[in-house]
Amino acid sequence: MPTYRKKNDAEPTLNYTRRGFRLKDGRLHLAGNIVLTVVWSRDLPAEPSSVRVYRDSVGHWYASFVVPAEVQPLPETGRVIGIDWGVKETATTTSDAHDLPHPQHGEKAKAKLTRYDRMMARRKPAKGRAASNGYREAKRLRAKTYQKIARQRQDTGRKWAKHVVRDHDAIAVEDFRPKFLAGTTMARKAADAAIGATKRALLEMSRKHGRDVRLVHPAHTTMDCASCGARTKHALPLSERTYTCTACGVLSPRDKNSARVMLLRAGLNPAGVEGVRPPGAPLQEAA
Repeated sequence: MPTYRKKNDAEPTLNYTRRGFRLKDGRLHLAGNIVLTVVWSRDLPAEPSSVRVYRDSVGHWYASFVVPAEVQPLPETGRVIGIDWGVKETATTTSDAHDLPHPQHGEKAKAKLTRYDRMMARRKPAKGRAASNGYREAKRLRAKTYQKIARQRQDTGRKWAKHVVRDHDAIAVEDFRPKFLAGTTMARKAADAAIGATKRALLEMSRKHGRDVRLVHPAHTTMDCASCGARTKHALPLSERTYTCTACGVLSPRDKNSARVMLLRAGLNPAGVEGVRPPGAPLQEAA
């Protein structure tokens, strides 16, 4: 059964609608004669309709404004791309230049996190007693490290998404559910890959720049042949990284074949072996 977070353990959050706040001279005025000096990360593109003031686990306060989304169209490129999510590589695409390798941000900070966990275990207060300054400091350092990892994953995902969206007009994306790997032996590596956050960044970036995104159901994508469309009788084990079609005999990397299957299922008709588009097709596959 789900457990509810205790009131004392939850971070404070304040939500205000348009009648509860106003912006004047770069300062945020809240209901109750509360005036806050905001360090702006960027200018607001439009008048905000609401604001959420909250504190994170490190103790920093933030103000998040809700504004209407605006589309910033990019020039057309005439290219399409298929994207397959994975664990060995976070994203495998039909273009070698746009593959996203596993960044391993969490693995790199594993030693530091283990150290802070041991510090907290040694200094954990007895039940009913207040925590010591040393315990609170170790807890803050642990939260700060996790925050850095989350920001690194977010930054990597956004930069990669911007690269993909800028170079392609249409994107066929595997509609992958990260919870699918939650109960497997690859759960830790899949969580470190941040597939869900990267996919969300790609969808947001595509919506912002008016690109055509088509979500493809992930069923049997590793069993279908991107060349002839035949399907194998049995699912491939994860240890087998090369796809061999029993019908046409084509050999290709497993993830690359799945990425090309995304294009076929999305109806984007990728280029053939010679890289030539079918007659009358306006889009071409990225090389």
